[in-house]
Amino acid sequence: MNHLAADCIFCKIIKGAIPSCKLIETKLSYAFLDIGPLSPGHTLIIPKFHAQKMHELPDEHLADILPVAKKIAIAIGCTDYNILQNNGALANQEVMHVHFHLIPKPDAETGLGLRWKPLSPSIDSVKELAEKITKNLS
Repeated sequence: MNHLAADCIFCKIIKGAIPSCKLIETKLSYAFLDIGPLSPGHTLIIPKFHAQKMHELPDEHLADILPVAKKIAIAIGCTDYNILQNNGALANQEVMHVHFHLIPKPDAETGLGLRWKPLSPSIDSVKELAEKITKNLS
């Protein structure tokens, strides 16, 4: 736990300095109920490593998070739900510590609401972008 930040609210929750309604804690992750939920069971899953964005996390922390989310979704009993993870202020990240939301969607009104506005690129521009991205993969 030496990779925590002293001034981060989520790091303080991990350390127990701020109370939370913990659901699961592993060696690498901590999951607790959101105090401003979009639906009952809305859970935050955070790595025990302070990083602002997902791509800054060590892979072992990322590998621990989704199995935790799966266990919680099963325990809640939700059949429809969203897993949300925002990176940066423009992407609606409010707490600058990587976190994943598990948000049950019990009905059309409760839970996460999304507007999906797809672009209409040509297939050639999609292929060109795929080539550029694959060249940058390591």
